[in-house]
Amino acid sequence: MNILFCCQFYAPSVGGVQEVIRQIAERLVARGHQVTVATSKLALREAGGLNGVVIKEFEVGGNRVTGMVGEVSEYQQYVAKGNFDIVLIYAAQQWTFDALWPVLDNISCKKILVPCGFSALHEPAYAGYFRDLPSVLRQFNMLVFHASEYRDIEFARAHGVKQIKVIPNGASERDFSVRPDPTFRARNNIPESSFLFLTVGSITGLKGHQELAQAFASMKLDKYRHATLILNGNEVMRLKSGLNYWIVKIKNAVKTQGMLYLLKKLFARLQGASLSPAGRATQINQTQLNKLVLVKDFARPELIQAFMAADLFVFASHIEYSPLVLFEAAAAGTTFLSVNVGNAEEIAGWTGAGVMCPSTVDSKGYTRVDTAVLAEAMSALMEKKELLQRLGECGQRHWRERFTWEIIAGQYEQLFQQLHGASQ
Repeated sequence: MNILFCCQFYAPSVGGVQEVIRQIAERLVARGHQVTVATSKLALREAGGLNGVVIKEFEVGGNRVTGMVGEVSEYQQYVAKGNFDIVLIYAAQQWTFDALWPVLDNISCKKILVPCGFSALHEPAYAGYFRDLPSVLRQFNMLVFHASEYRDIEFARAHGVKQIKVIPNGASERDFSVRPDPTFRARNNIPESSFLFLTVGSITGLKGHQELAQAFASMKLDKYRHATLILNGNEVMRLKSGLNYWIVKIKNAVKTQGMLYLLKKLFARLQGASLSPAGRATQINQTQLNKLVLVKDFARPELIQAFMAADLFVFASHIEYSPLVLFEAAAAGTTFLSVNVGNAEEIAGWTGAGVMCPSTVDSKGYTRVDTAVLAEAMSALMEKKELLQRLGECGQRHWRERFTWEIIAGQYEQLFQQLHGASQ
């Protein structure tokens, strides 16, 4: 089959969307399919393709709400006139989906959408977007969801969309086939006896690094105990630069959130340097001798070792859909503690590797956690070594049986073959 994936970002850009599409695309190439990814132009990317996947770049920015700029018509023509058997668009509320609304009727091949959570469903600026969306969803041959109960699939059901399939996310059997490296702690200056907490996520302010650092700072440890927290994440902004990027970003923030929101964020940034993950780490390291905080952006092989070395993975993100890091914790045999974000509770049930921390969801759909409650949950699990080992082993077993990317790529391939075969 000739398959086109459309996603806003793709490798070497780093993020959940990029990882999902890369894992599926490369495995489909290995199974003999022709795979192309239509995505944003990226200066760091080498021309042509990656690991057998053809990459077609477009200089487009924005979405239907904030406004789209750049090579919109070129992208529309490429998809509509391409000789593809399957077109899969990954995520709503971004240009690779929104730009195709006017030309969906012109795309003759089978069309699949993975909505990815509808993160802006409760944002006032997107009210018109979601009012118009049901008629767009009905033009797709299939909607694929990563969660069986979440706002996106509930929205589709409420509006009478029948073509629905749930395919979960997962973790790479290739990445997690390596052996744990016993020198990981030594080379990162982590005491062997220290209880190791880990969190992973891009440092955007929405992944819970700040709340987790605050909870870690407030934890009460016995004077003979030592604990280490690794805050791992990449600064996503460094993939982009230039005045035009910041102008677009500021305009979008004002349009969707309002000027007051922007001014508050700017004031917080100017006043809160000491409250950044790095600033908080410095405070803790200087004042609490039995605690250590490391702010890292590990290369992938070292990050895999961090997952394996951790005693507990902790996740306090504000907004997610189906977080890959929870599957990766399970793949590493590491128990996770998570707030109720995205379908984290469902992943905990699927894998058997997770413990949920009490949290709330605000009127706009963002998860909030009381750092004192998070600290208490972390402290309690520190003392339950046998439970952590049992949950970790359970999670790794279920991951091998159901949630490797090889298994999941097979589910996508089967879906594509069914849809393509139905059109013959």
